[in-house]
Amino acid sequence: MPSAPFDRVILGDLVLPDGVLSGGWVAIRGEVIAGLGQGTPPPAAATADHTGMLVLPGLVDGHMHTSSSTGWPGIEGASMSAAAGGVTTCVDMPYDVPRPVTDAGILREKVAVVEATSHVDMALYGTITKAGGVGAIAGLAEAGVCSFKLSTYEYDAVRFPRIDHPTMLAAFREIARTGLMCAIHNEDQELVIRLTEEAKAAGRTDPIMHARTRPPLAESMADLEIFEMAVETGCHVHIAHSSIARGFDLAAMFRAEGARTSGEACIQYLCMTEEDLVRLEGFGKCNPPFRTAEEVERVWQRLVAGKVAYVSTDHAPWPRERKVYTGDIFAPGAGLTGLQSFAPLMYTLLAERGLPPTLMARYCAERPARFHGLYPKKGALRTGSDADLLVLERGDFRFDEASIQDREDAKWSPYHGRAMRARVSATWLRGACIWDGTSVLAKPGTGRFVPRQHRDTYLGED
Repeated sequence: MPSAPFDRVILGDLVLPDGVLSGGWVAIRGEVIAGLGQGTPPPAAATADHTGMLVLPGLVDGHMHTSSSTGWPGIEGASMSAAAGGVTTCVDMPYDVPRPVTDAGILREKVAVVEATSHVDMALYGTITKAGGVGAIAGLAEAGVCSFKLSTYEYDAVRFPRIDHPTMLAAFREIARTGLMCAIHNEDQELVIRLTEEAKAAGRTDPIMHARTRPPLAESMADLEIFEMAVETGCHVHIAHSSIARGFDLAAMFRAEGARTSGEACIQYLCMTEEDLVRLEGFGKCNPPFRTAEEVERVWQRLVAGKVAYVSTDHAPWPRERKVYTGDIFAPGAGLTGLQSFAPLMYTLLAERGLPPTLMARYCAERPARFHGLYPKKGALRTGSDADLLVLERGDFRFDEASIQDREDAKWSPYHGRAMRARVSATWLRGACIWDGTSVLAKPGTGRFVPRQHRDTYLGED
C-alpha cells in the first residue's frame, strides 16, 4: 500500500461479481482506483462515507439509443439520466437522426459531440449502409467503435435498414477480421410485415396486437439465420435483445459447436408482460415486444444458468407525444426509457427473487464491459480501473417519472409508480461525484469517448 495519502476514500459495502465486502473501502488516486479492502481505511485527502450502503462498479449499459428521435442533441439529456441512474458508461447505438454512424468520418463527428455534451463516458457502435458499406468496417474499427450493429428488420432505409443476406455475410466476414462483436436486431421482416398487414385488414390495431404481430417465432427464425452465418464466417454474432429464452438456448447451442454466438436480455424482458403492454398502451411498446409471464420466468432461468451475456436497457427516449396511443398501436414509436430506473429496478428484481446483488455487478457492469472490449478500464472495482462507482441506498421507494433528468418530453417511464427496494444515492465517474442523490453535478462535456481497449473476443465463458 502506498504511504502517501490517497485523493479520496469511499466507504461502503463493496459489491463484486463474486461476493460482498462488508465495511469496505475504495481508495482513489486521480481518476482511477488505487486500492480497495475491508476494515480501517487508509489515509486520504477526502472521505465519502456511504457506510451501510452498497457500492458497486458504475453500471455499463451495453445497449441504448441517445439519438434515434432527436439526433445528437439527445446525448446531453440521456447522459443526465444515466448519471442519475448510476450508469457511468453508455454504449450508444449507431442509428442516429439524420445520419447513422456508417464511416469513420461520421464517428469522429459524433465523438466530438459526446465530448462536448455528455455527462457520462460513452462507447459507440458502428453500422453499415444498406448497400455498399462493407468497405467502411475496417476504418470504423480502427477509429475506436466498440462493436457493430446490423438488423434483419428495416425501420428506415437510411437510418435503420434491413441488411440482406449476401451483404450481411460479407459484413460478418469483414467484422470477423477486426475481432469485434456484431449485434443484430433480430426479427424476421417477412413474417412481421405479413402479420401486421393482416391485423390492420381485420381492424385489429389494439395494443395486444403489437405482440401478436411480432411473435416469438419472428425472433427465433432471425436468430437461426444470423447464427448460421456466424458459423460460416467466424464472426462474433450477438442477439441485441432476446425477449425469449430460446434465443439464449440457440446461442449456447451454436457456441457448443464452436461458433462465436451470444445474446443479451434487456431489463424489460425480466419484468414486463403482455398485460403491461395492454395497460401501458404506446408507453409499453418496444421491439421485440413484452412476452407472457411464463416467458419472463424462462428468461430468468437462463440468466441464473449463465446463458445470458448481460442485461441492458435499450433506452430509447421518444418524445412523449410520439408514444401516445390513439387507437392504432402500430403508430407510436417503439422504445422505452430506462436509464434512470436501471439500477434501482435491477436491484429490486434480484431482491424480489432472493438473488444477490453480485449478479448486478456481473451482468450490468463487468460482463457488458467485457463483451464490448472496455474491461478492465470500465465495469470493475479493481486496482487500475476507472473510479466509476454506483452507490445504492436500500429501503422502500417508488419510481417517479417526474424525477427523470432529461428534456421535459422525455420524462415518462413504463416503471412509473413501481415500488423499488433501492435508490441511487450517489454516482462517481473517474473519481468525481456526478450525482448526489438529488442533482446531476456533472456538466456537459464531463463525459468522454471510450474507444474499444483491445480486440479480444469474449463469449461469457470465464
